Amino acid sequence: MIFALITLGVFLFMECVTWCTHKFVMHGFGWYLHADHHQPKYQGVFEKNDAYFIVFAIPSILLFYFGTYTEYTFLFFIGLGILFYGIAYFLVHDVLIHQRFKWFKHTNNRYLRGLRKAHKMHHKHLGKEEGECFGMLFVPFKYFKKPKI
Repeated sequence: MIFALITLGVFLFMECVTWCTHKFVMHGFGWYLHADHHQPKYQGVFEKNDAYFIVFAIPSILLFYFGTYTEYTFLFFIGLGILFYGIAYFLVHDVLIHQRFKWFKHTNNRYLRGLRKAHKMHHKHLGKEEGECFGMLFVPFKYFKKPKI
């Protein structure tokens, strides 16, 4: 039970890590790698921004290793929480929002529509300044409201 709570806690905490990394690193000194992600069209299959996958994968891999080959098994479950968040990030951000893979083209879920709307607001800024909505799974409630007719 404790390991499931560790995994879930890390998964939820990763949203905070992602928000801070996105705002202060990607839209700060790491803009060089993130800039192409804010361009209207992808130049190819991959973009420089995809390098951030490695930034998050390395700690997860190391935690799997040290959680498996030492007595500190809780480290494995911290790595698992990071991995699960990475999978969720990939499915929501790359597949659902940017549709880099055409798996969920016709979703009409209110929550997923809100995520898409918030991300569109983030991408309306092509530069690194004046950004908004840096989170991925938890975005402000205003994006989930139905438009008034």
